[in-house]
Amino acid sequence: MQLRVKRVHEDAKMPLQARAGDAGMDLFSIEETVIQPGEWQLIKTGLQIELPQGTEGQVRPRSGLALKHGITVLNSPGTIDEGYRGDVGVVLINHGRVPFTVEKHMRIAQLVVQLVPQVELLEVEELTTTERGAQGFGSSGVK
Repeated sequence: MQLRVKRVHEDAKMPLQARAGDAGMDLFSIEETVIQPGEWQLIKTGLQIELPQGTEGQVRPRSGLALKHGITVLNSPGTIDEGYRGDVGVVLINHGRVPFTVEKHMRIAQLVVQLVPQVELLEVEELTTTERGAQGFGSSGVK
């Protein structure tokens, strides 16, 4: 499977798969900014992508930024649809207690390419029953 990538900014870095077999490819910032605690910003990557047919791109947080600084992707996972050809941006939020500096060429998120099944919607009068039924949040307990 190939992912076509176009750099649309001179400071853009190609996504990087740190190790063979890794699910995600790191995305890099092309700008410097400070995100205050409780605030979020759109961070630019300077890239456009062409996803393979039948896939989507998922923009996910980097675990190190989340654990060490409280930085995550606000709309996690962010979805990039197959037909989108615009600039790839990452909405980062600072859940930490101190301002966070995004540096140019910092790894800010990861991109995972996933297959998307084609689903046929079928309107029905009734659904099958299950043991769980309509039991929702917390219905399985905590221990």
